[in-house]
Amino acid sequence: MAEESFIHNSAHQTQKTPDLPCSWYSPETGIYSSKHRNIELPTDPFLDVVSHIFSYPNHGGSAFVDASSGYSISYPDLFPLVQATAFGLHEMGVSQGDAVLILLPNSVLYPILFLGALYLGAIVIPMNPLSSLSEVKNQTVGVRVSMAFALTQTAAKLRALGLKVVEVPDDVNLRGENGNFSDFYKLVLGNVGNSIPRPRINQDDIAAIMYSSGTTGASKGVVLTHRNFIATVELFIRFEASQYKEMSWENVYLAVLPMFHIYGLALFGVGLLSLGSRIVVMKKFNVGEVFKAIERFKVTHIPVVPPIMAAMSFKAKSQFGGGSSLSSLKQVSCGAAPLTMKLIADFCRCFPHVDFIQGYGMTETTAVGTRGFNAGSVQNYTSVGLLAPSTEAKVVNWNTGVCLPPGKAGELLLRGPGIMKGYLNNTEATRLTIEEDGWLHTGDIAYFDHDGYLYILDRLKEIIKYKGFQIAPADLETVLRSHPDILDAAVTAAADEAAGEIPVAFVMKRPGSSLSRD
Repeated sequence: MAEESFIHNSAHQTQKTPDLPCSWYSPETGIYSSKHRNIELPTDPFLDVVSHIFSYPNHGGSAFVDASSGYSISYPDLFPLVQATAFGLHEMGVSQGDAVLILLPNSVLYPILFLGALYLGAIVIPMNPLSSLSEVKNQTVGVRVSMAFALTQTAAKLRALGLKVVEVPDDVNLRGENGNFSDFYKLVLGNVGNSIPRPRINQDDIAAIMYSSGTTGASKGVVLTHRNFIATVELFIRFEASQYKEMSWENVYLAVLPMFHIYGLALFGVGLLSLGSRIVVMKKFNVGEVFKAIERFKVTHIPVVPPIMAAMSFKAKSQFGGGSSLSSLKQVSCGAAPLTMKLIADFCRCFPHVDFIQGYGMTETTAVGTRGFNAGSVQNYTSVGLLAPSTEAKVVNWNTGVCLPPGKAGELLLRGPGIMKGYLNNTEATRLTIEEDGWLHTGDIAYFDHDGYLYILDRLKEIIKYKGFQIAPADLETVLRSHPDILDAAVTAAADEAAGEIPVAFVMKRPGSSLSRD
């Protein structure tokens, strides 16, 4: 009862009735429009996202700081390093339209390599550094791979595929003292001050190919353009920053989300650089190190996913007895997966001084979708927020395709400048996902309330059909997460001859738990 009361009191309660007209929903077309003002995006057809983000002024402070060593790269040094990387790639034979693989963990070097390749007009394919040989092979079919960046332990398997590999040091120090990485240091540091004739890059040119399971089936290459990333900068990151009173350059973000995923890349590799914010980079997640980094660097903002939220709450309870001394922390934003009310309530109790919001986006939308804002009397912790500017949505019955009004759940469709160009070499999957008039099928079951707030309920493709009954995995996950020994849980379906499908659960134990397979 206490948990339900917390959510009820902290969530915005709509006062509107379904019959009242509103400017953001059209019963005639079934289209939901953003309640925010539209934002005009750059119209110059020959604009790349790198030039766009560095066209904004900064205050000359640190752009990136390594959480472990404290080594930093300043904003005045950042763009010259990006330009030098572009020159170095050109000297090593990379041309406009070539693909460059990045198989690296988080590092202050990651954005330099990513942006340097884009500045040259190359196409970046970010991959999980733990990707298997077969995954790398499958994800490079149909593209002209010119080079790969990887750690030493990954380089050998890439060379087995015949790829040219530049080994990147695990030590982020850019002073070039380690002779084992001469190619890397020559590429980045040996060309500072050099420039190449800029290629003519169109906004609609491909910037990156990122892999996603999409709305159905196996992993597919999501083709994202410079126009898509520019939309992310303006409609997601810069717009959100404009809603708060703090100066953006005063904010300190902790980068614990992987930059090879769209959530982390859009924030730490692209958008936040247009704001002049400081980004503290962690190589991998460790909740103890997260708390240390927050205290040491006076972190103000952390974008997270649900398991990180759960771990932070558990750490706060064990270390601070249910409260937190992380006084610098102002905001935690969560996305990528549904949250339970229990997890939200636990987190807000442990960090009462922190503004908690949710957001929604996909690889296929370049992370643009919705964003929550808690301001004044409006505090809605359970919604993923309002539609981003210049973004439209529909909610349709997944069987009939009929558009549904506020309060009715169906499949969420999105349309806007963040929508991908399509799936790489997969016209059929593209056709099934993007309609001719630009509507993207997200595969998510959702509804809008009568104030325009979006709620994600489940994944359409993940519904388990047990003996003809539909079972939502999120419902079972909620039950499992309520167990005191379970930190997180995921439920999927397994084929069963008698039942058709049966639920199968994967659980993450809490530290110190004696929970066993039995």
